[in-house]
Amino acid sequence: MSDRVWPVRLTVMPYVFLACLTAVTILIKRDQPRSLTVDLVLCALIALWTLGMFTLRPAKRTDHRWIGVFIAGFVLLLAVLVVRDPWFGFLTPASYFYTFILLPWPIELVGVGSVAVVAGYAQAYAIAKSDIFGLLGTAAVIGVNVVGMCLASWLGRRGEVLSQQRQDAVDALTETNLKLEATLAENAVLHEQLVTQARDAGVIDERQRMAREIHDTLAQGLTGIVAQLQAAETADDWRRYVTTAIGLARESLTEARRSVHALRPQPLQSATLGEAIADVVRRWSALHGVDVQLTTTGTQRVMTPEAESTLLRATQEALANVAKYAQATRVGVTLSYMEKKVALDVRDDGAGFDPEQPRPASESGGFGLVAMRQRVEALNGTLEVESEPGFGTAISATVPLTGVGA
Repeated sequence: MSDRVWPVRLTVMPYVFLACLTAVTILIKRDQPRSLTVDLVLCALIALWTLGMFTLRPAKRTDHRWIGVFIAGFVLLLAVLVVRDPWFGFLTPASYFYTFILLPWPIELVGVGSVAVVAGYAQAYAIAKSDIFGLLGTAAVIGVNVVGMCLASWLGRRGEVLSQQRQDAVDALTETNLKLEATLAENAVLHEQLVTQARDAGVIDERQRMAREIHDTLAQGLTGIVAQLQAAETADDWRRYVTTAIGLARESLTEARRSVHALRPQPLQSATLGEAIADVVRRWSALHGVDVQLTTTGTQRVMTPEAESTLLRATQEALANVAKYAQATRVGVTLSYMEKKVALDVRDDGAGFDPEQPRPASESGGFGLVAMRQRVEALNGTLEVESEPGFGTAISATVPLTGVGA
C-alpha cells in the first residue's frame, strides 16, 4: 500500500485551502496584530501537523491508529480556528476528505460526525447564542450537518459493500467458469478413454463370442465328422457313415454362417426350446449309440432368445464332452421350468474327472466349459459342474427367465 497513488485532494488541496484562508485572515485582521499572530500560529501548527503526520509519512497512511490520531489532531486544531474565525469552516472539506477516504468503517462515522459538528458551528456562527432560540438554532444547524454527512457516509459504505459483493460474485463466477472449463476438459479426456475402453471391450467380447460359436459349431461338427469318417474306414456299410459326415458338415456350415451374423441357432428358428433340445438329444443318441433319457418338468415359460440359445448350446457342449471323454452308457437330460428361472441338467455314468485338476491345453473340453460358463454368467445365471473319477459327471446350467438384469 505504500506505493499507492494517493489522490490530489488528500496531498495538495488541504494546503491550498489553508493558504487561501490564511491570506483571507491576514487581510481581515491586519489591524489586529495580536489576534492575527495567534491565528497564524494555529495555521502553522495545522500545516506542520499535516506535514509531519501525513504528507511525510506515506508508510503510515494505511495504519488506522496513526491516521486516527492525525485526523483527531487536525479536527481539534480546526475547531479552535473555527471558534476564533468562522471562515475557517471552509477548511472542513479537507477534513471530510481525510475521514471519508482514510478511516475504516464504522470509525468513519465518528470522524465524519466530528467534522460535521465543526462545519455546523461555523455555519451557525452568526446566530446569537445568548438565548434559548439561538442555542436551538445552532443545535439544529449542527444536527442537520451531522445527520446529512453521516447518512452520506452510510450510503457510501453501502455502495462499497454492494460493489464488493458484485465483484465477489463476478470473481466467484469467473472461478466457477474456470473450474467448469477444466472439468469439461477432464471429462473430454475421460470420455475418450471410455470410448477407447468400450471399443477394446467390444472387440474382446466379439472375439469371445466368435470363439464360443466356433467351438459350438465348427469344432463340434468337425469332431463328429472325424468320428464318422474313422468309423467308415473299418465298416462294411461305409456309405452310411459318409452320408452322416456330409450331413454334419452341412449343419456345421449353416450354423457357422448363422454365428457370423449373430442369428439364433437353426433348431430354435421353428421350434421351442424343449423341442430343439429333444431334437439335439435324439440325433446325438443315434449318432453315438448311447441311450439318453430326456425329462421336462414344470410349465413351459417365455424366455429371451439369448437364454434359449444359451441352454441349447449348453446341451450341445455337455453332450459333446460326454461323447469325447465320458465313455458313458447312459445319459440323462432334464429341462426344468421354475417360477423365476430355467435349469438344464446333463448327467452321465461315465468315467468322470476331477474338476479341481485343469485339463491339458490340447483338450478342447476345457474351453468348452469356459465358453459355457461365459454364456450362462452373461445372463446372470450359474453353472455348476460335479464330477468324480469313476462316478460320472453332472452339469447344471441355470438362467433367470428375464435374462440379463434379472
